[in-house]
Amino acid sequence: MKILWAILFLFVFLPISSFAASLQNYDVSIADGVFTPSSIEVSANQRIKITIKNTGKGPAEFENLSLRVEKVLGPGVTSFVVIHPLKPGKYQFIDEFHMNMQGFSIISK
Repeated sequence: MKILWAILFLFVFLPISSFAASLQNYDVSIADGVFTPSSIEVSANQRIKITIKNTGKGPAEFENLSLRVEKVLGPGVTSFVVIHPLKPGKYQFIDEFHMNMQGFSIISK
């Protein structure tokens, strides 16, 4: 019963924004296969939020299969993904609708 009261306290008395505030947010736009910026550098071992906006004329996809991240956006659509803590390294994302373009990288240090 004490655990139930503790959980209730957390949700009633602590603002939800305090939980979301801990995520570092990065903005990325996709315009017909071109990512802006083309890469970001993040701290290793921390969750991050990436807000993605499709500013192009057709559909766009933000995808990395090894991280199990896939987001399809119609023209003018904005959405987000939350990436789990990453080990140091480089993580490449693609837009499957524009495979001939360079893509997007997350560099985790």
